[in-house]
Amino acid sequence: MGRKGSPRSPQAEGGSRAASPPPSSSSSPLWALPEELLLLICSYLDAQALGRLGQVCRRLRFFTSRDVLWRRIARGCLNSGFTQLGTDLAAGVPVKERVKVSQNWRHGRCRREILLKWKRNLMPWMELDGEYLYLSQAENIEAYRLCPDSTGLQRHPQAIFSGHQEDVCRFVLVNSHVVSGGGDGNIVLHKIHGSYSVKFSAHEQEVNCVDFQGGLIVSGSRDRTAKVWSLSAGRVGQCLHTVQTEDRVWSIAISPLLSGQLLTCLGTDFHRGAGVLDVFYETPSLLLSCGYDTYIRYWDIRTSTRKCVQEWEEPHDSALYCIRSDGNHMIASGSSYYGVVRLWDKRQTRCLQSFHLSSPTSSPVYCLRFSTTHLYAALASALHVLDFTTP
Repeated sequence: MGRKGSPRSPQAEGGSRAASPPPSSSSSPLWALPEELLLLICSYLDAQALGRLGQVCRRLRFFTSRDVLWRRIARGCLNSGFTQLGTDLAAGVPVKERVKVSQNWRHGRCRREILLKWKRNLMPWMELDGEYLYLSQAENIEAYRLCPDSTGLQRHPQAIFSGHQEDVCRFVLVNSHVVSGGGDGNIVLHKIHGSYSVKFSAHEQEVNCVDFQGGLIVSGSRDRTAKVWSLSAGRVGQCLHTVQTEDRVWSIAISPLLSGQLLTCLGTDFHRGAGVLDVFYETPSLLLSCGYDTYIRYWDIRTSTRKCVQEWEEPHDSALYCIRSDGNHMIASGSSYYGVVRLWDKRQTRCLQSFHLSSPTSSPVYCLRFSTTHLYAALASALHVLDFTTP
């Protein structure tokens, strides 16, 4: 999730450090203790105490920088690269550094820039994949390389994926494939590293949303249908299932487990028009949704698909166009008015931080993505970035 830094020498317990600790300049009973006992003692310290201990001498500075000591602290921080289950999504980046940057996210300390501008208003969509950012621009999808150790993008795209006659509505990036749905009613699949591509007619009206996993594509459309498509040999573009809905389908997602369970409705007590505009799976059973009625909702489908387990209300009564989670404590949302991006801590009921990106003109935040260090937000006429490494 975060960009990798320069190579570091390996360290015990999955940690890394810049160099081996210097020898002790004087004999001390502390260093006579076994390393396992020293690690146990330090594991009771919080971030502030560990930082102060590291200021005592060079040897303690190296010792207290070990990833194994910061991992427990990082799992309680916002956007430090650890999921609820403890999976490290930013392996290779020192955990101590991620904890420091996490404080900038919590307190809203960042540097803002506009990376790209375009001449006419669009409804862009994005995907972030390691060193590349994929951005829809009208009927094309462009892949930009992120500049190493900086906020910017390379000026010209490294690749352009085309095939639609009208604007791309949404696309996903899965297993080196780009799958997109467009205003022309078509679905297009591109292999990123190769010339292979597939295009087929999917819906009578625009394809508002798509997802792709395990040889299956799901799509939703303004024509009030959701469909499941095959990509297996000999059956490419064949519709396997059609779900008739009462309204336009704006968001769709496949469970990470691909269990075969089909959910066509979340919740039962909403007013008409309170549609879902974005869905994000954190785990196969936990997912987030947001939409027109200004709420972020947290669902656990193991307990119920009729009632969410937690919800947060957008404070300015704005529809929420997009949502993303770090898989742990942080949620980021994009509002329909004034280009507002909000950060939320699931352990709190109120919004944690707000960033207004579109002043003086009003534009929705159509899509946002983030790493452990940067947040990218696509508005109607520009791509914005918030850099949390340099407050």
